[in-house]
Amino acid sequence: MAEQAGVSMMTVSNVVNGNHARVSQETIGRVRRIAAELGYIPNASARSLAARSSRMIGLLIPAADSDSLTISPHNMAILGQIERALRKRDYHLLLRGIADPEEVTAALKSWDLDGAILLGFHEAELARISGPAVDAARVLAIDGYTQGPLISGVRSDDFAGARLAADHLLELGHRAIVFTGPPPAPSGVVRQRLDGFRQAFADHGSTWDETLLEPVDTNTHEHGRRLGLRLRADHPEVTAVFATADILAIGIMEGLAESGAAVPTDVSVVGFDDLDLCRYVTPKLTTIAQDITAKADTAVELLLRSIESEEHADQPVTLDVHLVRRDSTAPPR
Repeated sequence: MAEQAGVSMMTVSNVVNGNHARVSQETIGRVRRIAAELGYIPNASARSLAARSSRMIGLLIPAADSDSLTISPHNMAILGQIERALRKRDYHLLLRGIADPEEVTAALKSWDLDGAILLGFHEAELARISGPAVDAARVLAIDGYTQGPLISGVRSDDFAGARLAADHLLELGHRAIVFTGPPPAPSGVVRQRLDGFRQAFADHGSTWDETLLEPVDTNTHEHGRRLGLRLRADHPEVTAVFATADILAIGIMEGLAESGAAVPTDVSVVGFDDLDLCRYVTPKLTTIAQDITAKADTAVELLLRSIESEEHADQPVTLDVHLVRRDSTAPPR
């Protein structure tokens, strides 16, 4: 290829590996044209060695040793957007389940990752990851509230989102409202949403009945369905539910229907995420929309900026949310 292009092997190497500082645009175009005619495909391993970069980013998700990797619909949507954003920057994604937060350091080294994005870890787990053994310039957490040496991450405004959900239900006339989601103690996200939910009641000059807190183990359709099945028997006074995830809310609607209750005639339901599923269920789900594309793009941008230029964000990026009103909410009858 070098002989056909009339340049040195070093020049060809520079063009192929993206080192264009000392190569003219004319030469770059000529080398690329000849490479295309010859069907030349650069060797990724060789490029990584030359650049001292694997161009691999790990997406690390909690996973017990004995279980297969399960990913919530919300996290799956983020995964797809992260892969797209990395592909546009010529990086590759490695998906890895982590049983112990201390495995993060081993994953970075064993797989020669340029960096890692943490998704779905609770605050106690993030605190363990934030120790001195982890190269903080190469690890970013999504939806984390832990203060530590990790790159400041990205999250949605969970407090404001739950406040909007409760505001909507209160303005419709609901007062007996269930809050449901994973236990707030280990999770900064759920804690923020619970605090925002309570604040809405205070803003309306009211106090929320804490006995209407209904924690579930995880945000899943089945946990929601079980809650929906028993909701009217356990809380006959309840006229509305706010769930911390759409998939949980959709399960609740199914359980309510199986128990003979109508949504929203008997019970209004609000979720959080605005997944595509919200438009396909009946009734269509009222929810708090977060910008999953912006969350993924921002996470990738912050991480790559830290890796490539050693510029670290001082504060986490908090993205706006908004209420999307659909058919699952109405005034109490």
